[in-house]
Amino acid sequence: MNRGRMLPTRLLAAAAALLLVACAGPAPGPTRSDAGAAVAPANGEVLARNERFVLYRARGSDDLRGIAARFLSDADKWWRIADYNEGIRLRAGTIVVVPLEPPKPGGVDTRQFQTVPILCYHRFGPGTSKMIVSAANFARQMQWLADNDYRVIPLSELAAFLEGHADLPKRAVAITIDDGYRTVYEHAYPILRKHGFPATVFLYTDFVGAGDALDWKQMREMVDSGLVDIQAHSKSHSNLIQRAPGEDAKAYATRIDREIAAPIKVIESRLPVDVARFAFPYGDVNQDVLEHLARHDYELGFTVNPGGNGFFAEKFMLRRTMIYGDHSLAAFKARLETSLPVSNP
Repeated sequence: MNRGRMLPTRLLAAAAALLLVACAGPAPGPTRSDAGAAVAPANGEVLARNERFVLYRARGSDDLRGIAARFLSDADKWWRIADYNEGIRLRAGTIVVVPLEPPKPGGVDTRQFQTVPILCYHRFGPGTSKMIVSAANFARQMQWLADNDYRVIPLSELAAFLEGHADLPKRAVAITIDDGYRTVYEHAYPILRKHGFPATVFLYTDFVGAGDALDWKQMREMVDSGLVDIQAHSKSHSNLIQRAPGEDAKAYATRIDREIAAPIKVIESRLPVDVARFAFPYGDVNQDVLEHLARHDYELGFTVNPGGNGFFAEKFMLRRTMIYGDHSLAAFKARLETSLPVSNP
């Protein structure tokens, strides 16, 4: 991709044909991004606009966040402008097409549809287990996402996409980390913070207080950063689809309900989060588990079946792709498929 090229003439001509010329009104006051940093709305010239698009001439001091703050009333929607004007580099006089509505709800066009990969990690740092990703490898993977225009999204944005209410960046990817090992805080969190990447830790609550587990103070610091969300991974990490020896149907139903319900009360009593997402231990789920998940008002459920998630994905059976310690960077890249052709869903 040539990041320095100007917007193609044919795109400008097509957009201009759709637009009605209008005078630029006064820029609204400053807005704030989710990260809490003040963003001054751009104050360059509006060349034309209608209900769907704005043609905007940039000033030398502009950036995409300021343009999004002005026209989309949300600086964190800057990626919508970046995706529509792929490869553009802002400088004084650059013409930018600002889409006021989601260009492709659900990420679908006549040739392909969007898929959102959700990466699944467990532990970080030194060690030989395939479940442990070294800090160096995790840093390389996150740097590669940043260098190649992947937009790491929080899982809270995925539900609206699945319901058809919101668009996502075309190279959207989510990061999840299971169990709640202390190495999340020691090794992964500093790297996530460097890039401003959000992530979800799926915690099984009986693990808190164990020798190598996160403690509540560490989790509170990560949650307060605005980057890390803590969600449910059951109470004890027992397999939810297997009955224990001698466990009858009633006892099984009671245990499943406790495994699904208990993390809500425990996590919400210790952290300022709403528990609405559940990762199944071992990725295993059956109809009984799904019914209990719905009964306790969970919003999304996550397996460890690999692959991306299209707009049609089942919200309680979302795919996640495991990232192992022995994966090369090439293997990591191969697990980031963000679209599929309509002819081969």
